[in-house]
Amino acid sequence: RSSRPRRRVNPGFQGQLKLYEAMGCAVDTSSVLYKRYRLEMLSERFSEPQDLPKEVFAVDPTAICQTSDTEVLYRCRKCRRALFRSSSILSHTEGIGPTAFAHKRITDSARLSGNGQEKCTSYFIEPVQWMEPALLGVMEGQLLCPKCTSKLGSFSWRGDQCSCGRWVTPAFQIHKSRVDEVRTLPVGNSQTAKT
Repeated sequence: RSSRPRRRVNPGFQGQLKLYEAMGCAVDTSSVLYKRYRLEMLSERFSEPQDLPKEVFAVDPTAICQTSDTEVLYRCRKCRRALFRSSSILSHTEGIGPTAFAHKRITDSARLSGNGQEKCTSYFIEPVQWMEPALLGVMEGQLLCPKCTSKLGSFSWRGDQCSCGRWVTPAFQIHKSRVDEVRTLPVGNSQTAKT
């Protein structure tokens, strides 16, 4: 820097270094931070996603019977088909709320009606294997249950806005009202499911 003060480190490389530090100076492919970074890089690279790497997709929960005691399974509310696990949820920092939707002219009554309620009404998840046919060749569309074809949410490689006001890119959004949480609880020597 002293010999060439105009030289700067590439901002993309700085972002990668910050990510590496946030993951404890190790590449953790199961980290939410890593998964979000990988999806952001894919969304920048593809104008029309045709051939997505298989490692982008989380394993379909119907393909594996084993679930850890701490992991939550999410099922279609209509047909009860397993859709994704809690490890597939990509959390995001909460947005600024209704003021983020000022361009949509939300009325004062609509702003006040959200008091005491959950701000995020959807889960943003990593793509799951059952989504692959819907994602190939298109930039955005609906996410339908692979068994009963009821609408679960939507996806957009360009991103979408959460109900909390945060912009999430890319967005694979499942509405909380369309799925049920299933927690496995140990009872004695056997396992029981609680919804």
